[in-house]
Amino acid sequence: PHIKLCISAARVYLCVRVVCLRGVCGITTSASMSKRAKKNEQEAGDGDHDNGTAPAAKKGKKVKEPEAPILYSDPPDKMNSKDGRAANMKITSWNVDGLRAWVKKKGLDWVRDEAPDVLCLQETKCAEKSLPDEITSMPEFPHKYWAGSDEKEGYSGVAMLCKTEPLKVTYGIGKEEHDKEGRVITAEFPTFFLVTAYVPNSGRGLVRLDYRKTWDVEFKVYLSDLDKRKPLVLCGDLNVAHEEIDLKNSKGNKKNAGFTAEEREGFNQLLAAGFTDSFRELYPEQANAYTFWTYMMNSRSKNVGWRLDYFVLSSALLPGLCDSKIRNQAMGSDHCPITLHMVV
Repeated sequence: PHIKLCISAARVYLCVRVVCLRGVCGITTSASMSKRAKKNEQEAGDGDHDNGTAPAAKKGKKVKEPEAPILYSDPPDKMNSKDGRAANMKITSWNVDGLRAWVKKKGLDWVRDEAPDVLCLQETKCAEKSLPDEITSMPEFPHKYWAGSDEKEGYSGVAMLCKTEPLKVTYGIGKEEHDKEGRVITAEFPTFFLVTAYVPNSGRGLVRLDYRKTWDVEFKVYLSDLDKRKPLVLCGDLNVAHEEIDLKNSKGNKKNAGFTAEEREGFNQLLAAGFTDSFRELYPEQANAYTFWTYMMNSRSKNVGWRLDYFVLSSALLPGLCDSKIRNQAMGSDHCPITLHMVV
């Protein structure tokens, strides 16, 4: 009887120990899962996109060998138009994904090497009062213009830095619903308008798709009205990959922000209104040329990306188009800069 009693007591003790251990394990797992979920949520910003990579293979299945990345090499710059005129205007556009962090990552060193006549920045996420001295004091660009969100600190924002003073500078598109987010700056030069824009992202779960559709219609009207007065260059993060050639994984992203049928149709309508995607004008069949890569899954080194950044031109400016560049070797953001050479 004493032996049986001891065995029973041991069983009870073991059961209690197992329950306790399971409880501890459960708490630890939940906490770590919660932390991971929170981290993933924080990584998803206004310009976040699915990277199109496949999930890890299940146990027991044969793991497929990863494909070697197909990279894009930016060709030498073409400095003359088709009719032989030499380029006299150089514009660079870059979604910096946070101006202060980009400055710390030596983004301005690259800009000085590139030496554009105008530098346009998107997603600055910085109020004018908080701008770093390194950029506000740049002697290369004596004329600087900033727009930020009225309601959210550290959200959206665009900038334009010019070597030559524009005739006039305006902010927004004349619609309070859109203009409060600080997404557009327009500069008038003697022979053309330059518009830099950070187009709204439709968001995870397409929560802002309806708003984006409204934006696309009203932004097109704004650009068309400008075009009636003077031809224009539109540059920036337009938050759409226009065709399947413009992103790595087209099949897996048809219901994701940036590649929905609605967003692509919005871009179709813009082109139909008399505007041209300068990169596709010059390189209609060029694949694997992207300007955005998510920070996750080593997407940039694998070149699993999207082409979201554009120079769009009025048809009247096409004879002066020399080159439209994707500077994909420039680091400092989840986007790379793009540069336009043209005759004006």
